[in-house]
Amino acid sequence: MARKRMGELLVESGMLAPEQLEMALAEQRETGARLGDILINSGYITEQQLVEVLEFQLGIPHVILANMKIDPEVLKLVPERLAETYVLIPYRKVGNRLHVAMADPLDYYAIDDLRRSTNLVIMPSIATRQDIQAAISRHYRGNEVFESAIRSIAESALQRPEPEQESRAADSPVVRALNQILVEAADAGASDVHLDPQADGVVLRFRVDGFLRTERVIPRNLQSGLVARVKIMARLNIAEQRLPQDGRFEFSEEGHRVDVRVSTMPTAHGEKVVLRVFDLGKRAFTMHELGFSPENLARFERMITRPYGAVLITGPTGSGKTSTLYAALKRLSTPEVNVITIEDPIEYQLEGVNQVQVNPAAGLTFARGLRAILRQDPDIIMVGEIRDNETAEIAMRAALTGHRVLSTLHTNDAASAINRLMDMGVPPYMMASGVTGVVAQRLVRVICSRCKRERAVTPLEREIFEENGLAPESVVEGTGCPACGHTGFKGRMAVQEVLEVDDEIARLILTSRSTDEYVRAAKEQGMRTMFQDGLEKALQGKTTLQEVLRVTAVT
Repeated sequence: MARKRMGELLVESGMLAPEQLEMALAEQRETGARLGDILINSGYITEQQLVEVLEFQLGIPHVILANMKIDPEVLKLVPERLAETYVLIPYRKVGNRLHVAMADPLDYYAIDDLRRSTNLVIMPSIATRQDIQAAISRHYRGNEVFESAIRSIAESALQRPEPEQESRAADSPVVRALNQILVEAADAGASDVHLDPQADGVVLRFRVDGFLRTERVIPRNLQSGLVARVKIMARLNIAEQRLPQDGRFEFSEEGHRVDVRVSTMPTAHGEKVVLRVFDLGKRAFTMHELGFSPENLARFERMITRPYGAVLITGPTGSGKTSTLYAALKRLSTPEVNVITIEDPIEYQLEGVNQVQVNPAAGLTFARGLRAILRQDPDIIMVGEIRDNETAEIAMRAALTGHRVLSTLHTNDAASAINRLMDMGVPPYMMASGVTGVVAQRLVRVICSRCKRERAVTPLEREIFEENGLAPESVVEGTGCPACGHTGFKGRMAVQEVLEVDDEIARLILTSRSTDEYVRAAKEQGMRTMFQDGLEKALQGKTTLQEVLRVTAVT
């Protein structure tokens, strides 16, 4: 049977008009460019449409390379030059079959070239061009960068150069190695990078979707140079290796602009370094992308659109509080209002919002910055975090004097935020009149859409659901596939509880009641706890009961 070409498939599927195909083919004959690139660049189709046609109509598997570990021996089968020319990368070898991710899996010239150069049966899969190019950079160039750094240090071992000198040269192997680590972290969507010194090497780990995963083991002879380079960029004391140090720096390369928070800690095998990575190029979420249930979204919108008062977002570090704040600011920011934020760090750039970066070294703290903001005729103020009693009291006074204030706290649940502010010295009357509401949230992993399947509930799951008035016969779980790195999960979403301060709760605040009493009053008002919100999302097939139990207290 004759093989169908990509253009024919797109026309048959209704995604492309015959005239558009003719124009694209004419351009291909003239320029020699790939048909898929021409169709996408001309705006006739999107890359996602191309992937869907090839996946569903031809049964070509779609792979996502970002979370995939590729054996270096498999990479050696295909030279980098060939991978770049045809926009492909090998990712697995089973017997005499080589599985290859391709931007155009119908490129029979590429498949034939690979077959002749490897003497293997080629099994094509489809991946987006961006995903493949990032994987080529990560795997081919990344390995080359580290091997170059190791050779360089081995060659200069007799000269014993100072790590500081090696780490200052702009094009030194150590500098390139750290840059490669940061680029790989940004590509993987990592929130943190760990350099863990061990007896036999430095373990490089990324925290992705809340979990640490090992990327590679770096030889010990690179350790001192990498640590010195991090310290130079963060303007830390290179000579001090006995005490913990903290700093920050900004980094830009290969389309990534990231703000990096640095923490060093002396350990038995040398200094451990943790880099917190904030991708400054990320877009801020919208309100409807935060995972609120319809009821909670309606409550949250009521809270933030009141003419004055404080709305607090609570949760541990890494629970998505700042994303929720930014989504609220995007919803509220219009040309008619003056929105000013004070943050540490500024994680997203918001159009039309005046964003101020905290700078303790220069004396610009949250409290001092907040005082200055109040003299700037603000309508809406966002304080990145309430850390002390001075900031808390200024924020509450602002909420009482006609301003809308958004901020975050570290508490276990929504009701605990009330007594936490009182512990900071905010008087009950300020809390009762100033706080509009509190949102508490945690992040759970989302079940991978490509490998999800239904299964019967276990007796223990049935018991937990029935205790909460639910009786499902089945639940959804991810079985694991290349798209999710065989974890069964891809991405994260929030589970929330939203406490609105009504007259009853305000009356309780005035008499400084316990957190349990606030919770009882809020439940009577209709508040659903984070655990209950998580159960509903597990029933909807978005996450699993195990994930909900992992991140929430059962209340």
